[in-house]
Amino acid sequence: METEFQDGKEEVIQGWYMDDSEEDQRLPHHREPKEFIPLDKLSELGVISWRLNADDWEKDENLKKIREARGYSYVDICDVCPEKLPNYEAKLKNFFEEHLHTDEEIRYCLEGSGYFDVRDQNEQWIRIAVKKGGMIVLPAGMYHRFTLDSDNYIKAMRLFVGEPVWTPYNRPHDHLPARKEYVDKIINRGGNQTVEAR
Repeated sequence: METEFQDGKEEVIQGWYMDDSEEDQRLPHHREPKEFIPLDKLSELGVISWRLNADDWEKDENLKKIREARGYSYVDICDVCPEKLPNYEAKLKNFFEEHLHTDEEIRYCLEGSGYFDVRDQNEQWIRIAVKKGGMIVLPAGMYHRFTLDSDNYIKAMRLFVGEPVWTPYNRPHDHLPARKEYVDKIINRGGNQTVEAR
């Protein structure tokens, strides 16, 4: 895939190591001093990302190329905010439970922003901030969680291969084949990801 839409990706996707504070999950939770993580470190963990044109997503050829190359046949759009999501606070707590899926989790931020938290090879939490135009793929079997930031709003496109299965498996579910495959491919092999975002 062409790489011209990778320029400026750091403006819409950033990663950093989190502190251990129990404060509001919607705060940035930077360590002191701040420890930012280059995006290639995230790709070593299997996280794939792009910067796309969220203002023209319906006609975006780059989004079309990604969908075709990766087989993302299902698409829907959801608004996560107090006004549009029933039982908002309870849902946000659910999203923030550490879990995995047996398929990739693909999110494309069309408006607003949010945090996806993942663990590195040493079980340290990494916070990934995604803003408008950022698209990320969390691999099957990777423990993660999601929260909004203090703006309390994201409009996100959800993509899926085939019929969507949104089942979260809260940690621990290390016996699942998707988790074993992730650990074997990424954690035990030092992050040799075979599929690259080109």
